[in-house]
Amino acid sequence: MPYAIPNKLVEWHEAPGGVPTLWWRSVGHSHTAFAVESFIDELAHAAGIDPVAYRSKLLEGHPRHLGVMNLVVEKSGWSRPPVKGHARGIAVHGSFGSFAAVVAEVTVDASGKPRVHRIVTAIDCGMVVNPDGVHAQLESGAVFGLTAALYGEITFANGRVKQRNFHDYPMVRMNEMPRIETHFVSSSEALGGVGESCVPPIAPAVCNAVFAATGKRIRKLPIRPDELRSA
Repeated sequence: MPYAIPNKLVEWHEAPGGVPTLWWRSVGHSHTAFAVESFIDELAHAAGIDPVAYRSKLLEGHPRHLGVMNLVVEKSGWSRPPVKGHARGIAVHGSFGSFAAVVAEVTVDASGKPRVHRIVTAIDCGMVVNPDGVHAQLESGAVFGLTAALYGEITFANGRVKQRNFHDYPMVRMNEMPRIETHFVSSSEALGGVGESCVPPIAPAVCNAVFAATGKRIRKLPIRPDELRSA
């Protein structure tokens, strides 16, 4: 964790569930980024400080985290108020030798269903060799991360997985996709990964935006509209 917090206690507890699990895109960075970036956002709001300003202070010793965050802040227009009814959230995370930051813009309707309207992603992956390939990875990473945040749930009945195919385990479809904007930090650093580094900040950025829109924190994925439904 890059944030300059002087006193930290980190513990790990195994929770055996009896269900075999394997890796997915971004591996453990997905849930690590969700936990850290959601909690940092909670601390910023508890302190009454803008989430970007709060992170900036704690990231002073990490110029690449700061650089990619500053780029996504600039490109997303963070300093300007969003469209009425819209809210923004931010997240930043380093993994696989690269650093990625995301700003998500969302609305939440009266039924509690979130709609992501815009994703702005920035990455510092060192020297970019194939720009089109990096753009494609950032865009597909947004699809993967949004699917996990909005729909990614496996359930069981009588010891068997209930979901059979994409009709009951949906992905984000074309008509649900937000506008995606991708940007690179100009860098001469060593090459880092791009296929997985773009995924971890997506879910926390979306959930931090949901909090900004509703005042309700998401601590478990996927996002459940019934927990956000207006009274």
